Amino acid sequence: MTNLRAIIIDDEPLAHRIIKLYAADVPFLGIVGQCYVATDAYAVLSTMEVDVIFLDIQMPKLKGLDFLRTLRSPPKVIVTTAYEEYAIEGFELQVSDYLLKPFSFDRFVKAVNVVRRSLESRDEGKLSPRNLFVKVDRKQIQISTDRIQCLESYGNYVKIWLDEEMLLTPNTLTHFESELSELPFERIHKSYIINRDYIDFVEGNMVQLKNAMQIPIGKSFRSKVKDWYQ
Repeated sequence: MTNLRAIIIDDEPLAHRIIKLYAADVPFLGIVGQCYVATDAYAVLSTMEVDVIFLDIQMPKLKGLDFLRTLRSPPKVIVTTAYEEYAIEGFELQVSDYLLKPFSFDRFVKAVNVVRRSLESRDEGKLSPRNLFVKVDRKQIQISTDRIQCLESYGNYVKIWLDEEMLLTPNTLTHFESELSELPFERIHKSYIINRDYIDFVEGNMVQLKNAMQIPIGKSFRSKVKDWYQ
């Protein structure tokens, strides 16, 4: 059974208390963070693994669904709200379930089970989080992600730079960004994803890898890179 790590994003203290109370009776669910303003969740999501967000919609500063749109690779989301009219918009953003306040314990458990089954199905379909199949010519080649130093967009292909060779595969960087999201890979340019374990040094707006490749840092990614060492 998959254990779920959850955070609550809701400006109402009562909502936090109810979700925590319900979660205490679900053995595979743990609340690992609580945020009363959506923007506070960025720090939580950047420092710990989260499987599911209990997300309110109407909040100050940044509404729940607007916050969800800003996330590059969001966890599963269960919307918890008193506003039924946002249901269609929520499901367009691929939320796992939509709980209308006040919701019962059995409805809460049903929503959590939807997330658990989805994650278990996803994990069963993967070969391994440390291995990847890539198409090269007519072959499907299995490689260890530990060997990948960076990935480079090349038209309708992606160059996968390994420690001692380069593979050319028909795919997109966005595909690999999703595949490698649980590993130490970061997109630092519209055309590059790097393996942070292979960084030699950062200088100005450039990252040099162990293989001496110099990768430019895109303007929109510079603040993220600075966060690594400041």
